[in-house]
Amino acid sequence: MTSVLLVVTQIGQSPDDLAIKIQELREITDWQVPIYIKVGATRTYYDVKLAVKAGADVIVVDGMQGGTAATQDVFIEHVGIPTMAAIPQAVQALQEMGMHRKVQLIVSGGIRNGADVAKCMALGADAVAIGTAALVALGCNDPRWEEDYQKIGSAAGFYDDYQEGKDPAGISTQDPELMKRLDPVAAGNRLANYLRVLTLEAQTLARACGKNDLRNLEPEDLVALNVEAAAMARVPLAGTTWIP
Repeated sequence: MTSVLLVVTQIGQSPDDLAIKIQELREITDWQVPIYIKVGATRTYYDVKLAVKAGADVIVVDGMQGGTAATQDVFIEHVGIPTMAAIPQAVQALQEMGMHRKVQLIVSGGIRNGADVAKCMALGADAVAIGTAALVALGCNDPRWEEDYQKIGSAAGFYDDYQEGKDPAGISTQDPELMKRLDPVAAGNRLANYLRVLTLEAQTLARACGKNDLRNLEPEDLVALNVEAAAMARVPLAGTTWIP
């Protein structure tokens, strides 16, 4: 099914303007497609409540580990909160409104493996989204293009300026010569393998917790290894029942 993703930067001057924009999208699409609102993880509790009131079907919360480099360094390093800290705030907002599991919560930002998926689901997310991980699976940052990465001031394993359209691996670009470097069949197979392993890892962790479905994971299946993680995720410190 087609969906409409509305990334919230600045739409009008008030929450009412967001609701008006969603209403416009409903009318344009004849009420046939779900409306997603994507927000950066900052004032997550309040942003989620605003998105629900505005009429979103799905809310995507993007943690600060998101891989974009298309902004200033000061934003990348100092704006936003970690994904793990954002999920409990989003879930709390949905629960208080009686909308948890009704308005879907998708989490993104730094999702790399099945353990990340399982933790997000246990904290209350309905699903996760990946970006950079999929690009790497396709072949981005491949060491065989090291010389080309060096020429544009980067290195294999560190390139993330996807917005510039100069990706030596030929993925995030519209340069015809660079695009020839990407074998879509081989890249598609690598991505499919990655997604299969990601899913199997998450399922294995769910079974280890005694659950027969990934969606049955819950906060009680988690503990934290340090005080900071326990406080952010709102789960007990390992070996204790204490939640900071």
